[in-house]
Amino acid sequence: MPRPADHAADAPGTPAARTPDLATDRLAALADDLVDHRWKGLPPDAAGSRVGALAGARRDLFTGGFTTPVLALSAEAVEHNLRQLEDYTERHGLAFAPHGKTSMAPQLFARQLAYGAWGITVAVPHQVRVCREFGVRRVFLANELVDAAALRWLAGELAADPDFRFVCYVDSVRGVALMDEALRGAETGPATPRRLDVVVELAAGEGARTGARTEADCAAVADAVAATDTLRLVGVAGYEGEVPQADGDRVRAWLRRLTALTAELDAAGRFGADVDEIVLSAGGSAWFDAVADVFAEVPELSRPVLKLLRSGAYVSHDDGHYEELTPFNRVPDEGALLSAFTLWAQVVSRPSPGQAFLNAGKRDAAHDLHLPRAHAVRSARDGTVRPADGITVTGLSDQHTWLRTDGGDGGTGAELEVGDWVGLRMSHPCTIFDKWQLIPLVEPDGTVTDLIRTFF
Repeated sequence: MPRPADHAADAPGTPAARTPDLATDRLAALADDLVDHRWKGLPPDAAGSRVGALAGARRDLFTGGFTTPVLALSAEAVEHNLRQLEDYTERHGLAFAPHGKTSMAPQLFARQLAYGAWGITVAVPHQVRVCREFGVRRVFLANELVDAAALRWLAGELAADPDFRFVCYVDSVRGVALMDEALRGAETGPATPRRLDVVVELAAGEGARTGARTEADCAAVADAVAATDTLRLVGVAGYEGEVPQADGDRVRAWLRRLTALTAELDAAGRFGADVDEIVLSAGGSAWFDAVADVFAEVPELSRPVLKLLRSGAYVSHDDGHYEELTPFNRVPDEGALLSAFTLWAQVVSRPSPGQAFLNAGKRDAAHDLHLPRAHAVRSARDGTVRPADGITVTGLSDQHTWLRTDGGDGGTGAELEVGDWVGLRMSHPCTIFDKWQLIPLVEPDGTVTDLIRTFF
């Protein structure tokens, strides 16, 4: 899909004009929400105004009344990252359904779709409902769905909207039976029920996460699907990030099992005559280079193959887990991603030359994979910003960050005062986004241009 003619005209927090499959009225309605006590970090003097009015005021993050702690999302980095994955997937002939669980932010879904995404991937029924509320027309659920209430709701969505495309995993005969039972009992009113599209999930190895463990198991699941009139097998999928002791060779070997299974099911006539394209899907944020390499080897099948990548962390990237694992470290000529998040907190205690405490903690900062890193210091005296040299995060309490300020050498301590703002960089986007319901989108000069709503 071509890019919008002028990206500069489309702020990252708004849907691009070429995304008619998004409910732009519902996205626009987010701007009508009230600024009040529900949202961390927003200016108290903006209480009672609308979110859109606050964004339109273009306040400065540091001098415009925002309170600490406050999470900032770089507009420049987000735009860069969106371009990078659009370029990458186009170059490698991949369709793209970025994992929406990372941000659960429909405004960012809109931008991802505007930059060429086929649809949005999610993990659980609630996330499907968020996608549908904001008009996402193609949803890939990377899990087997056996919740009867959710399946009955989904049947109604499919019956009511012929343009809605939904695909989910199946990985067990029992799961197929539960899905079939729920869908047969679904009430769709006068609308004609539609079969639910499924892809059989191949596990990434013995002891890995979900998925049928062997090709024979996958064939049994395919047979179970064929025996229903509520499900339709449209492809094969899996997640290479769960390959045990993953390295390039092991990941590629498993991906070749995935593509071989797709070819075998196709040769055996497992995909019905009404299936227009075969879905072949994999790809987290750590091995999408391997996915691109192996998917390029797929032989010609009986019909076109939708080679669907599902990486999600790229939209904000991080400083830690994905900073280390991104495939762009292995293929630097293909591009690079930028970290988009900074959590700004204030020094509220400086009890000794070697120690300081910030007013942000586990409620505010991701900490499941790595502790945050001190990145920058903004002086409370004159607003100058400098690198956080000699400052190390040593721990987190619920509402405090513990800092060591002597550089670990027993010296007199880094220059740091009560009242200074410290910018923290964090690891793992999924657990950064989920702690903030309304996130300022910030230009390089500190201007807040939008507020990104999340739905966790």
